[in-house]
Amino acid sequence: MQCTARGILIIFDFMNIKSPMLAALLIIGLAACAQAKGDKVVSDPTQKAFDAELRARLTEQEYEVTQLCGTEPPFKNAYWDNHAEGIYVDVVSGIPLFSSTDKYDSGTGWPSFTKPIDAKAVVEKRDLALGMSRTEVRSEAADSHLGHVFPDGPGPEGQRYCINSAALRFVPASDMRREGYGAFLGLFPAFSKLEVGSKTRLQTAIFAAGCFWGTEEYFRRLPGVESTEVGYSGGTVANPSYEEVCTGTTGHAESLKIEFDPAKIGYVELLRHFFRMHDPTQKDRQGNDVGTQYRSVVFYQDEAQRQAALSLIAAMSKSGEYKKPIATELVKAMPFYSAEAYHQDYLRKNPGGYCHVDLSLAAKPLE
Repeated sequence: MQCTARGILIIFDFMNIKSPMLAALLIIGLAACAQAKGDKVVSDPTQKAFDAELRARLTEQEYEVTQLCGTEPPFKNAYWDNHAEGIYVDVVSGIPLFSSTDKYDSGTGWPSFTKPIDAKAVVEKRDLALGMSRTEVRSEAADSHLGHVFPDGPGPEGQRYCINSAALRFVPASDMRREGYGAFLGLFPAFSKLEVGSKTRLQTAIFAAGCFWGTEEYFRRLPGVESTEVGYSGGTVANPSYEEVCTGTTGHAESLKIEFDPAKIGYVELLRHFFRMHDPTQKDRQGNDVGTQYRSVVFYQDEAQRQAALSLIAAMSKSGEYKKPIATELVKAMPFYSAEAYHQDYLRKNPGGYCHVDLSLAAKPLE
């Protein structure tokens, strides 16, 4: 938060503060903030790379709000008066957070919502930073600051999620399927009806997570995955054979090409399954298989997929879930060469075949 006179006035408005004593406490807190404020300190190499990426991608205000817990001015932000139908996604990770169906005019000058789309997408933390107790709201996936929640809302739960526009990106309902958010069109029946009978545009994801037999069988079981194909990608030799790839000299990784329906399963959900079904901290191996062809790779199709993977990796690294650094590579999609016919659907043809993956996880909800 910018510790300036303007910042003090912003917070007064944000909290609807009229008590002189409370205002004095707030000013003292802001004065301490002014002395302590500095650039964000990042030491972990993965976090450093992610922070540099954010500084380059976000505007100055978006970075200040999401990474330094800043607050934008009321009534002078992008979405406080936006009445269009659509969803508001995390500007850092792209995860859907709030819907226009839950947005209302609170009179505060900031976007206000009665609830998030999915309570698991946000995290609430006690905030004592300004000499008072408030409840901060952060995105679960990217751990970015969003705003605060107050117990004075009009909904059944009586909550007001007061969120900074700079922490959000608005996706109009008319663009949701094109941008990969078709799974949330059910929030807007009018737009869903327009698409009844229309052919769904499938999207592509390519992952490498060790032996492609188990990787294919895992993803094949997920609702929304329309087709799978195992093959080789990431190398320098055209149309390699399995034997050539096994030498480790072609540069290819055993890979899986997935065609999925974004109205049933989103790319971020596929990513979360990808990181769950293998060990992303292992370099050039998975299970009993060792070699560069068994490395962990996300072959992203576009910038949106790259940002989604980058954000998820940064969030997982920060969470302490893994004891070792994540070794997954992010590589722009390269030519994908289909593997030999006997490799396709291998575990369906050979149920007792080797598999490094716990396939039972595919049927379990993501945490």
